[in-house]
Amino acid sequence: MTKVLLTGGAGFIGSHTCLALLESGHQVVVIDDFSNGSAEALGRVAELAGLGPWRQTSAERWSGAEPGGSRLTLFRGDVRSSTDLDRAFEAADLGGGISAVLHFAGLKAVGESMAQPLRYWDVNVTGTVRLLEAMGRHGCQTLVFSSSATLYGTTDTVPIPETAPLQPINPYGYTKAAVERMLTDVAASAPGWRIALLRYFNPVGAHPSGRIGEDPNGRPNNLFPFLCQVASGRRQHLEVFGGDWPTGDGTGVRDYLHVMDLAEGHGRALDVLQAEPPQLLTLNLGSGQGHSVLELLRTFETTNGLTLPYTVVERRPGDSAVSVADPSQAERRMGWRTRRSLAEICRDGWAWQSANPQGYSTNKPQHTPELIGTQHGS
Repeated sequence: MTKVLLTGGAGFIGSHTCLALLESGHQVVVIDDFSNGSAEALGRVAELAGLGPWRQTSAERWSGAEPGGSRLTLFRGDVRSSTDLDRAFEAADLGGGISAVLHFAGLKAVGESMAQPLRYWDVNVTGTVRLLEAMGRHGCQTLVFSSSATLYGTTDTVPIPETAPLQPINPYGYTKAAVERMLTDVAASAPGWRIALLRYFNPVGAHPSGRIGEDPNGRPNNLFPFLCQVASGRRQHLEVFGGDWPTGDGTGVRDYLHVMDLAEGHGRALDVLQAEPPQLLTLNLGSGQGHSVLELLRTFETTNGLTLPYTVVERRPGDSAVSVADPSQAERRMGWRTRRSLAEICRDGWAWQSANPQGYSTNKPQHTPELIGTQHGS
C-alpha cells in the first residue's frame, strides 16, 4: 500500500482523484487551504470509499497511534508554507512516510489570471518551489504535476501533441510553463526523480453518485459549473464568450473529459512512475474529440430534459478558438484513454448540481482545525 500526499486534494479534481486512489488501496494525506475546496468534500470521499464516518479532531489530539492504518488524513495548510508542508510530511512519517506527491494546489482561472497575475505567480510557482523543498527534506522524489493544455496557447495543430510548441497566452499558462521548466531542471539535477507532467484539457462532470463535484467559490470562471448553476436557478443565463470564433458555429471548441477519467489517469501515471526507472514523463490527458460551447449546451439540455437561456458576449481575454488533445501517448505509455461520453459528463454533472444546489456550502464546518481529521479503514 502506497502513502501519497495530495496538495489541493479537497478541490474538484483533487477530491475525485483522492477517491480513485483510496479505491485502489492507497493511503492518502491531503493538504488544502480551502480557498477553492471543502472539508465536506473529503468527508463524502471517505463515505464513498467505505471508510465510515468522518472524525473531527485537532493537531494536538492526533497521535498516529496506528501506523499504516490511517487511510485518509486531511490537513488545513498553505502549499506556500514550509511549516504546513512539514507538518503533513512529518505526520505521515509516523506510518512509513510519503512515497509520492500529486500536486493539484494552485489557481486555475484564465480570466482571473489576467487581472491578478502576481497572485497566480505566487501561488502556482512559489507554492511548487516550497513543495519541492519539502520533498527534498523528507526524501520523496516522485511527483505527479497537474499541468494544463493552456500551455499550448493558440496553435494551428489540431489535435495537439505533446511535441507542439509551448506558447501560453495568459498568466495562468505562463505559470504552468514555468513550473514545467522548473520540474525539468529538478529532474536533471539529481538521480532518482520520477516526475509526470499531465497536461489536461477541460475536466468536467462529477462522480456519478452525485455526492462530490465542482463547487467553485463565488462566480464560476469555467463554463461547465456556470452552466450547471444556470440549470439550478442560481444564475439567470449562461454567458458564451464569443460567437465569432473561426469554428463551425462560431463558439470556442474544447476537449471535455470526465473528471473520473482524469482521476483514473492520475492513478495510472502514479503506477507507471513507481513501476519504471526514474524519468520525466509528459502526457496529454484528453478525449481527442472537440465540442463547441453550443454543442455542450445542447447535449446538456437533451440529456437532462432542460432548456437553458444564454447570451453571446465578447470574447474573453486569454482564450483561444480550438483546443483538442492528441491523447495517443497516454494510451501507449499508460494504457489510459477516456471511457465516458459527453452525455455522461452532462448527466453526472447535473446529478451533482441538482442534489447539491448550493454546493457544499450548507455543510462546511464553522471551525476548521489545522488537522481536519483522520479516517481509518481496512
